[in-house]
Amino acid sequence: MGIDPYTAIVIQPEVTMASTREEIENNLSRVESLIDFGVGYFWEVPVRLAVLPEYFLQGVTTPGKGEDGIEEFMAKAIRIDGPEMRRLGDKAREYGMYISGGGIIEVTEEFPDRWFNTAFIIGPDGSLALRYHKWHVNASLGLGSSPHDLFDDYGKVYGNSIRDLFPVIDTEIGKLGTMTCHDGATPEVSRALAFNGCEVLCHPGAIQEVEGVSDPWDFWRFTRRTRAHDNMMYLLCSNWGRVNHGLYPKSFCPGHSMMIDYTGMIVREAPYPDEQVIAATIDIEGLRRHRTVTNHNTWIDVRTEAFREMYAEPIYPPNLFPPGSPPRNLSEKIAGTQSAFEVLYGRGQFTPPHGHEVEDMPGVVARRVADAQARGTLRKD
Repeated sequence: MGIDPYTAIVIQPEVTMASTREEIENNLSRVESLIDFGVGYFWEVPVRLAVLPEYFLQGVTTPGKGEDGIEEFMAKAIRIDGPEMRRLGDKAREYGMYISGGGIIEVTEEFPDRWFNTAFIIGPDGSLALRYHKWHVNASLGLGSSPHDLFDDYGKVYGNSIRDLFPVIDTEIGKLGTMTCHDGATPEVSRALAFNGCEVLCHPGAIQEVEGVSDPWDFWRFTRRTRAHDNMMYLLCSNWGRVNHGLYPKSFCPGHSMMIDYTGMIVREAPYPDEQVIAATIDIEGLRRHRTVTNHNTWIDVRTEAFREMYAEPIYPPNLFPPGSPPRNLSEKIAGTQSAFEVLYGRGQFTPPHGHEVEDMPGVVARRVADAQARGTLRKD
């Protein structure tokens, strides 16, 4: 029996930077109302899936006067089985739908000294169907722990195979997976999810205008269209509308939520910094027929043998922050990039600028960090 077309919605909410439970509650209540709106408005072809952005509950801070350290983040961390997620479970059960979101600042029993940037999919029975811990946590912006930061110990608890780290669930609306924000800036995470069979990729983001969300350098759009095309999957991308935070511009994350089909075509977009709900029809059987075509099929022509050397040795080092040693601030996270530069310059992949030698390059990061700390734009504690 085939899968009938259904409606998916992407929610672009206004987010308040939360430091209290009341503020988290307000963000959650707003999202619940937007789900109610979307399900009601698109009643003819029922909504079976909703996607929320990264950090939609608690918000996130960046370098400068507003930078939070480990203590501030842990103070607003939640558990994946806590009351906030149960409320979203109630909403999923109410409408018989799946709800996906990301950027949950999650603390776990197994690793209570740190937090993970957690994405999730809740099923129509209200229970947690999938949990994913963000893999590519940007060292210069993300203080949460990646599984890679404590890779060996993480694997003992959750497993570290490609199926453990990048889970996909087989459901009555297709095979669903999720990745978060910076995960989509490089090809590996979406490729791993496609390897595991993903057909609809839920993609929460907190993509910032200062990085490039609009023309002329709209990396959010061109990279995500590429991820959808290369893997022949739907990509449902949710970003913030506006933000309420004294230290951020209102359009810090300026919307541009998108729904991209399995050919890489944008079928719906909210190209402005305001609250919105967008919707598109998801045709799983159309995707499955598309994947039977050999011409420009981006999987059947993959010839793996020549590429193995690229990943034979680590670039960014694993196990930098083992149990008992979580990253305390962004300066500590950024320090890990020095090892990556040693690899990239050391093997000749990167060439130093004029006046620099290969051995100089890792120290560039250390000097920039020290200078920023002296100016007060990166935390020392």
